[in-house]
Amino acid sequence: MAKVVESKKACAVNPLKMSQPLGASLAFLGLDSCMPVMHGSQGCTSFGLVLLVRHFKEAIPLQTTAMNEVSSILGGYDNVEAALLNIRKRNAPKIIAICSTGLTETKGDDVDGYIVTARKRKPELNDTEIVYASTPDYVGGFEDGYSHAVTAIVRTLVKPLAQQPRQVTLLPGSHLTPADIDMLREIIESFGLSVIVLPDISGSLDGHIPPDWRGTTLGGTTLEQIRAAGASALTLGVGEQTREAAQALHDIAGTPLEIFERLTGLASNDRLLQCLAQLSGQPVPAKYRRQRSQLLDAMLDGHFYTGGVKVAIAAEPDLLLAVGGLLHDMGAELRCCVSTAKSAAHALLPAEQVLLGDLEDLEHGAADCDLLVTHAHGRQAAERLNKPLLRIGFPVFDRIGNAHRCQVGYQGSMNLIFEIANLMLAHLPHHHAHDWPLTPEAHQAASTLRHSGSALLPSAL
Repeated sequence: MAKVVESKKACAVNPLKMSQPLGASLAFLGLDSCMPVMHGSQGCTSFGLVLLVRHFKEAIPLQTTAMNEVSSILGGYDNVEAALLNIRKRNAPKIIAICSTGLTETKGDDVDGYIVTARKRKPELNDTEIVYASTPDYVGGFEDGYSHAVTAIVRTLVKPLAQQPRQVTLLPGSHLTPADIDMLREIIESFGLSVIVLPDISGSLDGHIPPDWRGTTLGGTTLEQIRAAGASALTLGVGEQTREAAQALHDIAGTPLEIFERLTGLASNDRLLQCLAQLSGQPVPAKYRRQRSQLLDAMLDGHFYTGGVKVAIAAEPDLLLAVGGLLHDMGAELRCCVSTAKSAAHALLPAEQVLLGDLEDLEHGAADCDLLVTHAHGRQAAERLNKPLLRIGFPVFDRIGNAHRCQVGYQGSMNLIFEIANLMLAHLPHHHAHDWPLTPEAHQAASTLRHSGSALLPSAL
């Protein structure tokens, strides 16, 4: 269990944290025919919009209530009502999803009350679903905002229905890419199960040329699918951040829940396939047995380049656990771990300490490390320290193809191992690239894999 320590610095230097409203906006972008709205100033929305566009390289629908000095003091009801009416008239979305910002949270705007009043004053709004999530950006982080938004979607739109025994609801964490979600959907459907993904950015932010333009999100979880989640036989959550929404589904519809702290590496994916085999009554498909064997071989091949490597990693809690956990499985040492906010995921991290800090803290802690792992804002630190950088998380704006990186499941875990090992190889002098020193830790990792490769296979596999 990692000890969590908070930074005592007076200010953040090269911040690691992304705000709650930004995380909430990402969740809303996974709903079909939706218009996300930030209740705050134009600057708050513009900054978030730029980061989303640079990361996904896509057009991002994101609106604002455009609060100014007067409305910030007197209250933002008029701005909220005007935004709802204008969006409905111009874009005709099925869902308008509002998240707060630090400005309006500090003022204390009662947005839930505003929505009730707006519906009474303007009956035309009653044909549009409106979701509101409280996401002040002065507390928490990206994952927290995403979690609160998904929970708000569930509590606002899901109702209990007659259970469908072969239907599953998948709650992906904010650290999963569109390709990750596609992989998990394929795995679940291979057991003869149907799946509702909530929210589903693999439909809206997967990097495709849309057949039309509506001004709202194009693709994602439909309103009908959200409502149908009340009939699922099981809720699968990926990351501790999904627990709140999974519990909300349980409270509303009585749906059992299963939270997977990560889906990188062997053990967690074994557990997922066991769970799906038990629910469906079907054996694990042969292709996943094969992929598991390939992952074991990749771990044997890759441990020569990761065993004994000292790693400095900075990320949101669930992503920190997903990538850090796999690195630890591969014999690496998590020497410096920096995160954004408190989370139950930190208790599962195989490290001595997690510092809630910024990228300056990462740079100071990485002086004697071999590898840096964080998002694109860590590139300057990596250059100054002359160390390789594995870009993960949000934002990654200096590389393309972020939507298509798959790092979950047996196959995605194998891809991540190869990416890390090749990064270490590329950073070595050319004349040493074939002769990486095999450390005692790497020897131990290899021995463990050789002796446990078949023993780790659960009976269901």
